[in-house]
Amino acid sequence: MKKDTILWEPSHPEKTQMAQFISRVTANTPFHSLSYDEFHNWSIHHVSEFWSEFWNYSNIIYSTPYNQVVDDEKKMPGAKWFSGSKLNYAENLLKYRDNRPAIHFKGEGQHTQTYSYSDLYNEVEQLAHSLRKLGVKKGDRVAGFIPNMPQAIIAMLATASIGAIWSSSSPDFGIKGVLDRFTQIEPKVIFAANGYYYNGKTFDSLDKLSNIQKSLPSIEKVIIIGYTEEKPHITHIENSIHYTEFLSTNPDPLIFEQLPFDHPLYIMYSSGTTGLPKSIVHSAGGTLIQHLKELRLHCDLSRNDTIFYFTTCGWMMWNWLVSSLAVGATVVLFDGSPFFPDGNAMWNMVDKLNITIFGTSAKFIESCKEANINPSRDSDLSSLKTILSTGSPLVEESFDYVYSTIKQNVLLASISGGTDIVSCFALGNPMLPVIRGELQCRGLGMDVHAFDHAGHSLINEKGELVCTSAFPSMPIYFWNDPDGKKYHNAYFGKYTGIWHHGDFIRISEKGSVKIFGRSDATLNPGGVRIGTAEIYRIVENLNYIEDSLVIGQDWKGDQRVILFLKLKTDITLTDENISNIRTLIKNHCSPRHVPAVILAIEDIPYTINGKKVEIAVKKIIDGVKVTNKDALANPDSLDLFKNLSELSGC
Repeated sequence: MKKDTILWEPSHPEKTQMAQFISRVTANTPFHSLSYDEFHNWSIHHVSEFWSEFWNYSNIIYSTPYNQVVDDEKKMPGAKWFSGSKLNYAENLLKYRDNRPAIHFKGEGQHTQTYSYSDLYNEVEQLAHSLRKLGVKKGDRVAGFIPNMPQAIIAMLATASIGAIWSSSSPDFGIKGVLDRFTQIEPKVIFAANGYYYNGKTFDSLDKLSNIQKSLPSIEKVIIIGYTEEKPHITHIENSIHYTEFLSTNPDPLIFEQLPFDHPLYIMYSSGTTGLPKSIVHSAGGTLIQHLKELRLHCDLSRNDTIFYFTTCGWMMWNWLVSSLAVGATVVLFDGSPFFPDGNAMWNMVDKLNITIFGTSAKFIESCKEANINPSRDSDLSSLKTILSTGSPLVEESFDYVYSTIKQNVLLASISGGTDIVSCFALGNPMLPVIRGELQCRGLGMDVHAFDHAGHSLINEKGELVCTSAFPSMPIYFWNDPDGKKYHNAYFGKYTGIWHHGDFIRISEKGSVKIFGRSDATLNPGGVRIGTAEIYRIVENLNYIEDSLVIGQDWKGDQRVILFLKLKTDITLTDENISNIRTLIKNHCSPRHVPAVILAIEDIPYTINGKKVEIAVKKIIDGVKVTNKDALANPDSLDLFKNLSELSGC
């Protein structure tokens, strides 16, 4: 299939919220009508005007208006957004209080639970009253060690209504991984479920919770939700209470504290595979306005939609998904394995709950492809209008699989951003066609470029993903970083005053984007920079390979490419296989891409959020200690890469 192949085009782009917003903004200007690329260009050269227009369009609830959109759009870090305004994030997510469904919750093997918007408001009111009575106040930290269930959203909203700060970690994290996060922020209260389900098994969380609590002296109350048991035994958990007993039965009316736009809402964490996780603080206003822009304009989300994202509470896509409540849409939460009881589980859920926007990872789509799942044959999917994919680059063959085997008439939007910005740099657009292997566009108001090493902007060439103007969802600071040094070093050490994200990208002349993986994991043999995704695309299309990982090893004053292969059961890596792989990579990529060494390995390390851990493996191969394995879903896999005789002599 040739480059620039169009796989889907919108039938009525003029009916999208994106088109309506562009028409609204340009109605009283000399432009009258603009293409998306022209409008994006306007949005990054008229930053204050763009965000002011969207503030008005989005109908954000506020008690005090702003007196200035941004003090200096080129000031990074430290730009002040919507100064003078006061609002509350929870109030904006609870603006609807009717009987339409707010949340459908499907736990693995469990019946679906549904909360109406009225139910949601009432339970947040009960919980907020109890938290206030406990002494939780503005600025306090409240933690969640909790599956992706309604009580996680309810606890977050109750916390945000008070002006306290929410931070969550998935219960499948190891004890050290949780403590590496929560000991930094010293939470006053922790919410936890007694257990969770995964792949047909029930896992207990209380023993782990007890050990976590012993190292968190700041905790004054542990609130335990009965999930795998209705009323679990909790007397061994100090200062604990059942969630149902903690909820007030006679609450005061819910009060939404009115707070500055940049008041902290969330503390989130970098993956932390090579050191203590960075504690990234995001603002209530910045999170809200950025999410509304992405959900309404880039996803065309409305009250009539049902939106799902496969995520845990420890991944930023949970925070992104939850903001859909501010649009009045129905949010679907799922806890468990996406392949239980079989590979059709998620696609059957689409039909059962009439999901219109389905979010997942590139890894899930690839896994469905490898398992020969055929949703177009086995499911109806008539409600489905958009599929979102993130977590890693979505390769061309996965685009083909979606349109040949899942659904033809669907917008497939590969999106890319991260925890660092709790949002996206590049994402979908319901006005634009889907081009094979590409992200449709850069986000409105996001001044994204591909830079070379000298800071020159590139078109149709690979470069570093940078953002040259400030945007509202930048972190306001890092926790326990009083001089801002950690924050500065994380994003501004490479190009002064310019956000350097650490992804390797190419931007086309028409504005679409191609992601080539992490630039800090970029291969550099002979000084030629190569994205790892280019090799994965070739290798993982072979039917005898289950997974792969590629790194650059420092070698004799240069760098050589090392490819690790996880083979399917009962397959042996032969010299013929190795020769064939090298030929394919040479022909489809370049001679520079060809691995110097190809080795079989029993497992490939991933973070709990489903990202390959290339950098940690490179450190191990280069003899550098990896300090935090608890951020991994399969930490023992790193041990497989130690003492490989084929890699000695570096």
